[in-house]
Amino acid sequence: MELGDYLAIIRRRGWLILLLAVLTSAAAFGFSKIQTPVYQSSLRMLVQPARTDFGQAQAAKQLLRGYVQWIHSSYRAAKVIDELKLDMTPEQLLSDIEVASDDSSFVIQLNVENTDPNLANDIARTWGNTFIQWRIDDNATQRKEDRVDAEFIDDPQAGLDRPNTKINAAAGAIFGALLGTIIVFVLEWIESGVVRRSEDVEKYLEIPVIGTIPNQ
Repeated sequence: MELGDYLAIIRRRGWLILLLAVLTSAAAFGFSKIQTPVYQSSLRMLVQPARTDFGQAQAAKQLLRGYVQWIHSSYRAAKVIDELKLDMTPEQLLSDIEVASDDSSFVIQLNVENTDPNLANDIARTWGNTFIQWRIDDNATQRKEDRVDAEFIDDPQAGLDRPNTKINAAAGAIFGALLGTIIVFVLEWIESGVVRRSEDVEKYLEIPVIGTIPNQ
């Protein structure tokens, strides 16, 4: 097929591609609207070794991994549940928590998902305070030069995590357009043996048309 043939197909059946794109985009938009919004609160904590020499810095990097495991624990989840009077199990709460560390900046980030943005912030703040208090208690038993402090970099901030209505609607439109294109070319393939114009006779039989019978 030549470029002109493709353009002719688009002109003839392009409405189908557009229709499916609009329908799937509207469906994705509607589905996103009926979903329960989930918010994510992010809290960043700075871990500071008392000494800044290379050895202590390297040790602190190793400790960060252990701190992440300490934070992401059912014991800590149970403590947060008790303090905030939450109606859930530690396992349920842990499924909404994500903890990661950045060795290059000595930062631990705690992400909390919840359908209530204020509650997500409260959980993150309470969880972070639990870690900081643990560091305070542990530092009390350490020499001053061996202590590792922790503090909030900023207050936890909750934002909408999902659904992303705009992205879902755009993805729906793209999917609909691709589906419509496939359907259009399937229809063209099915009808490829149907002769409708004199050009079709010349194309398939490879002989020139010398005359036609007009419709009565």
